[in-house]
Amino acid sequence: MDILAKAILHQKYKFECFDKGGRLKWEEEVENLVVTVGLNKYLDATLKTGLTSPAWYVGLKGTGTPAAADTMASHASWAEITPYSNAARPTFTPGTIADGSVNNSGSRATFNVNAATTVYGGFMADSDAKAGTTGTLLGASDFSPARAIESGDTLYVTITCSIAAA
Repeated sequence: MDILAKAILHQKYKFECFDKGGRLKWEEEVENLVVTVGLNKYLDATLKTGLTSPAWYVGLKGTGTPAAADTMASHASWAEITPYSNAARPTFTPGTIADGSVNNSGSRATFNVNAATTVYGGFMADSDAKAGTTGTLLGASDFSPARAIESGDTLYVTITCSIAAA
């Protein structure tokens, strides 16, 4: 008997932008690229050391396409953008793991926008430092078309991480 088991790792980002009056301006859902160092982190935490990062954080990215070889120290095709008043990147707070999936829908990452700019996607890292280049990059998302945000907007990001049999 030949049994081949495959697993597919998914991360889906849902961005929702509300204006200062609380009206939905736009929303975007996009699959995330889990970069090589992020895949290694999943394997290390699950199969080797059992150790995970103490916390994960959500960031916003500018123009440019994420690549599998990207790290927090080296992601030459894109840059982090920080048009928000939060002192640090918002925390990814996962809920209950069920059916091979977990998300932060009960505690979405919230960005209090304080400058007009264009958002091209997001990322997760284990450092909360705005514009920081240390720590582990888990993955990054890129959406099209890019979306405008303005001072006074609130941007919510819900991330769903799942592992499914292929």
